[in-house]
Amino acid sequence: MKCLMKYQWVKLPRNRLPEGKGLMGYWAKLASRAAFRKGQASYCGYSNTVSPGMWSGGVVGLKSILGMKSRSKALETLQALSELGYLEYTLDTKTKKLTYQVTDWVLKCSGEACMDGSVYATEGYGFLCLPRSITERLAAKQTKFEESDAWLDLWCHTVFEETNNVFSFLAPAVQYGKYGAVLTLEALGQRWGWEKTKVWRFFQKHGDVFALYRLPGSYGCLIFNRLYPTGTEVSMPTQEDIISILDKIRILGANTQKKGSDHEQLNCIVTWYSRKLTGAMAEGTHQNEPEGGVALSGPIIRAYLSPCRSCKNCIYDCKGKSIYTDAVIETSKIRGPCMPVDITKIAKELFTYEQTG
Repeated sequence: MKCLMKYQWVKLPRNRLPEGKGLMGYWAKLASRAAFRKGQASYCGYSNTVSPGMWSGGVVGLKSILGMKSRSKALETLQALSELGYLEYTLDTKTKKLTYQVTDWVLKCSGEACMDGSVYATEGYGFLCLPRSITERLAAKQTKFEESDAWLDLWCHTVFEETNNVFSFLAPAVQYGKYGAVLTLEALGQRWGWEKTKVWRFFQKHGDVFALYRLPGSYGCLIFNRLYPTGTEVSMPTQEDIISILDKIRILGANTQKKGSDHEQLNCIVTWYSRKLTGAMAEGTHQNEPEGGVALSGPIIRAYLSPCRSCKNCIYDCKGKSIYTDAVIETSKIRGPCMPVDITKIAKELFTYEQTG
């Protein structure tokens, strides 16, 4: 499946929950064991009416889900998540019945609800619809992230075949916002409240999940999600693949006015380049698919040249369509984006050649 930034949720397999300590890790455990449909849920011999995103049982069951031995610690964790607005819970002091409801529950997704069998989700089976904005609350409050918080933060910002990020067509990639395809350890450290060295150690520890590719100079790095479920087999790109695309992007932005740092400039060009390239790819190989469908193969770009000096009358949309066709060069050997280069000299020569024969 595609995992575009416009989608409000991402897939999180229940057999691959966040690793390490942190509130987001505990939240994921609680959410992954909640009811996925309305009905009667049985737990420890008791039957309770539950709704999607709800769990009902006792403190013993809560400790089991969280993997804790201390009753007070389990209740403190529940209270901390409640104060941040991640869930609501009630505890009957007489019957010891405990109920929690996940507030960030995705009600609409592409999965079909099971109409028979157990109401509670089976541990380690299936996937959880994870709201993409689940960790933004911690970042907005400038809360210092723990290990599982950072892990889930990267996961919920994973995109696949996102038209604003050409690198996401190689493999599922981590992207923060429209202009956040290329990241830096410093920026992640500021978001998580960590030192740069701690961020680096995190990626060394979790390299089996998040692959980090360092780019030349001060451009930053790319982060790919090795385990994100796309429905198809995806291999990690090579450094040569990354550098090849990066070189094209750098050529593309050679004559553009620089604004901000090299990293900021690169992110802006990546977004522009990606839209042009992926749009052409969609036109050439997936004509029957909706706007979001994009292929992995390289596109065929048509170059439209005008004899005028400024080429103001040449309108080109990088999907292979033009309203100006006086002089057209079409070749299958040209691959890449629509390049903002000066073609006046070439156009004049071509125009002279056509006039003189």
